[in-house]
Amino acid sequence: MKDKNHEETIREESADPVSPIAGARSCCGGTSVERSSGDIKGVVKQKYGEAALNVTSHRSCCGEPTSDGRSDPITSNLYGDDEISDLPMEAVTASLGCGNPTALAQLNPGETILDLGSGGGIDVLLSAKRVGPVGMAYGLDMTDEMLALARENQRKAGVKNVEFLKGEIENIPLPDNSVDVIISNCVINLSADKDRVLAEAYRVLRPGGRFAVSDVVVRGDVPAEIRKSVELWIGCVAGALEEFEYAAKLARAGFESIEVEPTRIYKLEDAREFLAAAGIDVEKFGRALDRKFMSAFIRARKPHQQTLPYL
Repeated sequence: MKDKNHEETIREESADPVSPIAGARSCCGGTSVERSSGDIKGVVKQKYGEAALNVTSHRSCCGEPTSDGRSDPITSNLYGDDEISDLPMEAVTASLGCGNPTALAQLNPGETILDLGSGGGIDVLLSAKRVGPVGMAYGLDMTDEMLALARENQRKAGVKNVEFLKGEIENIPLPDNSVDVIISNCVINLSADKDRVLAEAYRVLRPGGRFAVSDVVVRGDVPAEIRKSVELWIGCVAGALEEFEYAAKLARAGFESIEVEPTRIYKLEDAREFLAAAGIDVEKFGRALDRKFMSAFIRARKPHQQTLPYL
């Protein structure tokens, strides 16, 4: 069942179409972050630690207008004014997501929510309002700078039913069967071990619990050399999953009722300048790229009668 705030139509064009220039996304995914085969986790820590410091020092980051005056098509215009009007500006500025999982997920009063990769805390604070004072919202992040920022945002917002935890999404520091809903906002694609992340999500969810995340996914085949450049533009330093592969991994982890619903589909024009600066022949490969990457809302459910996941 979709929340009443659910967007009724897929935005096939960006909210503000843009052609990012190379280097314009240095704190939210771009040419300054090279994919590392040895230490993806270290790359992610550095990237998000710098993003938190940019917010606290009031330097510009994601969602700022580019040289042509238009907004970032990935991170901009994800939250309504009524959602963020009473949140600290730093929580909004620090949002590096690709969707708005709290608007699309069914969150009920009294439930326990866990946000994987909670960053500056915007989705945790929004979830806390939805579940009410008898509910609880946890945020999990491995970056000290982001945790400090999130806790300061919690203090400013005056929200009590929130706790930010330090840890990794591959090893969630919560007991089995302790959470009603898991949300996440463009973070699972950053993990080099997505199977482990989904297995951990399954472990901590209560029977009947819901998995409700926003993430970047790929539709169909994309040439490897082009895919890497697009993933750097989007910020998927560990690689985005193909939509059917994402669903298959959820099923192997033990989930059921799996859906992958597009929310924002990226067009070739969104990344034209970035790809051209990276040496990609945009005219030659354009058809292989257009509308192949999208932000999606991915939902699944842990069975009420617990079963062993596929090995």
